[in-house]
Parts: sequence; C-alpha cells; structure tokens
Amino acid sequence: MSQGSNFVDYVKICCRSGKGGAGSAHLHRDKFTATGGPDGGDGGRGGHIILKGNAQFWTLLHLKYRKHIIAKDGESGGSSQKTGKNGADEVLEVPLGTIARDAETGDFLFEITADGETKILTPGGRGGLGNWHFKTPTLQTPRFAQPGEPGLEEWMVLELKVLADVGLVGFPNAGKSTLLSVLSAAKPEIADYPFTTIVPNLGIVSYRDGKSFVMADIPGIIEGASKGKGLGFRFLRHIERNSVLLFMVPADTSRSIREEYDILKNELQEFNPELMQKPHLLVITKSDMLDDELKAEMKNDLPKVPSLFISSVAQQGLTELKDLLWKTINS
Repeated sequence: MSQGSNFVDYVKICCRSGKGGAGSAHLHRDKFTATGGPDGGDGGRGGHIILKGNAQFWTLLHLKYRKHIIAKDGESGGSSQKTGKNGADEVLEVPLGTIARDAETGDFLFEITADGETKILTPGGRGGLGNWHFKTPTLQTPRFAQPGEPGLEEWMVLELKVLADVGLVGFPNAGKSTLLSVLSAAKPEIADYPFTTIVPNLGIVSYRDGKSFVMADIPGIIEGASKGKGLGFRFLRHIERNSVLLFMVPADTSRSIREEYDILKNELQEFNPELMQKPHLLVITKSDMLDDELKAEMKNDLPKVPSLFISSVAQQGLTELKDLLWKTINS
C-alpha cells in the first residue's frame, strides 16, 4: 500500500458517550435494624469519549472504518452508600495537529497539539444521586433516588493539519518531492508529471551535531486552489501548521521566477492572510542547467526574499539551503 492510500486527514465519526448509572433508593437493613435510614449510593458517571495526542501517529487511518465510537454506561449505586463504577472511557489516540469540530454546525471545538494531551470530545452522563442525599428532618426515609443522566450521541469531524518546520510550496512538478527525497529518508512518489503528490509527505532532515527538522512536501498548488479548485482547500490547510515556507520555482518555468512566486504567494494570501506573516524563502530548482552568467542575470529580477539556486539531482546548494532553513527556523 502506498503512502497515499495510508494517509487519511479527515474522518467523520458518531460518538455515543455512556449514560450515568442510577442512584440507589436502598434503605439500611441488617439483623439488628429492621427500619434503617436511606443508604443508597450514587450512580457512576457514564464513559467519556476522549481524544489523546500521540506523537507516533501521523494519520487518522485507524479511525477511518470506526464510524461508531461507543463508551460504556455507568453502573447503579449500591447499598451502604456505595457509588457505582464509572463507565469505561473510550480513548481515541490521534496525531498532533488533530482538530475536532461539531459535524452539524462546523464549529471548532479544540485542537490536540501535545503528546499525551487529552481532551473530552463527548462527555458521559452524570450518575444519579442516591436516596441518602434527599433525607431531611421531615422526610426521614426517602424511597426515591435520581436516575442517571443520558449519554450524548453526536457526529464529530476530526481533521488533521500536518505539523512541520518547513513547508514546501510550489506548483506541481517544481521538484518538491525530489528535494524531500534527497534531504531526508522519505520516499515520496516521484514522476515527471504534475500532481504526483496528492497527499503531504513528511521527511526528517538531518542537520549538524545530531540536530534535525521536519519538512513537509505539500501537494502542488494550482492557480485557484484558494477558491477550492481541485483539492485546494484540503492541501492549503496543511500549510497553516508550518513555521517556515519554502517557495520552489523551477529554473525552466515558462513564466518569470518573480511572476510564478507572486502567483503562489497570492494563492496563500487569498486562503489565509496570516500565512504571509510566516518567514518565506525562495529556491530556484533544477538550476544545474544554468551557467553563472545566467544566474547573475536572473538574480536581478528575483523578489526581495532570501533566495538560493539549487539542484537536488546534481546536489548543488543543498548544504547552504539546510543552513539557511535551520537559521530561519530558529530565529
């Protein structure tokens, strides 16, 4: 199975939390007491449905076929003021960068950002109070107790934003997958036609002294992606989680480098103006075909952002690129 079919960044699930256990209406009886007072215990809480961050996960694939998530009901209270057992929680482990939304309203609920972080997605019903809570001077032996609260049943959407230090931004066939495969151990599908990458690929780039950073090859932007053309929105969502954006324009582009850079920038601006606040770098890829004179000429027309000429295939400019990326990430 390819990485493409393994990567799932959107699931819709039906969550049913447990109902609370009923309180007990027990009256104390033993061989010495024929008509004792109320001693019914409280019911246990119904099970929650909980999301828990797991840094080892990178996809929501494990939830794709679990449409119904059901937590256990709480148990009823017992005699001698014994509280019923809480219903078992249903804990769903998710990758960092998972967002929970209400499927009906689309409202944002929360985001899981840390390993081991837990948040309640659907709370269980509270347990009912036992009859001893209702004893008063005028009502010495209440023979009633509270029922438990019902659980909730609601549809939720989980979405994943890929979290990386560097996001590669470029039109299809700009050389993003090739760069990722050369700089890291990731093995993205690479071919000489647009749209090879249809899901984000993540790679860990080793740097000096055992340091490393994460690079994401985000599927190629096409003009109009910000208006939802093709799979535009699904792709652009991932760019929001990157700290540095590396714009990639091939040396053999049919437009000028500046023109292609401006179109890419405009797509991001249209989608989310805040993306423009992130540090931008520009690399001109496939530049092994350029001589020094041509590079000098092209430099005069480059936009005012830190830029480099590189070639992934010929391994040119890659060390300088890693230095520049590391410095920008940590500035």
